[in-house]
Amino acid sequence: MSQPETLTLASIWALFNLRSLYTVGYAWLLGMSIWVTFFAGPIAYRALPRHQFGALQHRVFPIYFVQSIVASAVLLVLWVRAHPAVSAHLSPAVADVAQTYTLSSVLVMQSANHFVAGPLTSKIMFDRHKLEKAEGKSYNEEGVSDAMKALNSKFSTLHGVSSLLNLFAVIALLFHGLWISNAGTGL
Repeated sequence: MSQPETLTLASIWALFNLRSLYTVGYAWLLGMSIWVTFFAGPIAYRALPRHQFGALQHRVFPIYFVQSIVASAVLLVLWVRAHPAVSAHLSPAVADVAQTYTLSSVLVMQSANHFVAGPLTSKIMFDRHKLEKAEGKSYNEEGVSDAMKALNSKFSTLHGVSSLLNLFAVIALLFHGLWISNAGTGL
């Protein structure tokens, strides 16, 4: 039977290394992504009036996307640094390369959300709020103007694109998590 390990200041200090940074960064990114996607958003949607919900999402999503971009970029750099064979192969059939593409896809999808889909969706949402006030009708009432119908269509499209980008990023993170839990990080 092995002896239990005694904690010392040196053994605690040794916990702070690149492998730990990678694992904690990944856990942060996956946990945040799951929370925002499947819990915080739906809870806020049910609990808040629609305009307040929209204003909240307008404030939350930029922070979420920036953290996702930074965390996935750090993970990607650490991954490529730990797997030098990645630069020699481009084929996603090579496992380490596939993980590089996976982390890159998270970075690209969340960047697209932060820089393009998110701002456009927010703009359309606020334009719709203004038009609702001007028309005295909610966006989903019978007999809304053609302008409101056009905004509704644009909002639905942009919101759908943003949601799919985010969902695919979560799926990619889950795939990466399955990989590193079985094969390790290589750090």
